[in-house]
Amino acid sequence: FTNQIQAAFREPRLLIVTDPRADHQPITESAYVNIPLIGFCNTDSPARYVDIAIPCNNKSKHSIGLMWWLLAREVLRLRGTIPRTQPWDVMADLYFYRDPEEIEKDEQVALEKQQQKEQETEHTTTTDWTAEPAQQDWAETALQPVVGEVPGVAN
Repeated sequence: FTNQIQAAFREPRLLIVTDPRADHQPITESAYVNIPLIGFCNTDSPARYVDIAIPCNNKSKHSIGLMWWLLAREVLRLRGTIPRTQPWDVMADLYFYRDPEEIEKDEQVALEKQQQKEQETEHTTTTDWTAEPAQQDWAETALQPVVGEVPGVAN
């Protein structure tokens, strides 16, 4: 991450890594140039050259997204951009990685469901619920027991 040949070269002041085991190369390079490092560390993560270890589960995409959300919210609170008394209106699921193909597939499924619903509503007949129901005598259709006979007992 340190390439002095580029015209837009800027030395980073802080490095934040999600997994110290996977990001071992930038961690060792930051140690060479004394750049402070914050790492989301699991129980099995190496803590060598990590200045501040934030304990969390760094194996799940949802827990990583939640930790980035918490870190971003806390930085904004420390800067004074959002007050601590006001809840942050940014949803945590915006920090979760979703594959673009998965998003497109979900949109197609939702579109197909909507089209099915539209077709079903076109094919169903409309019922007039405000009309008076036909009067029917329930006593005529009810089963009448035979007197003197016990059900389930053979004579």
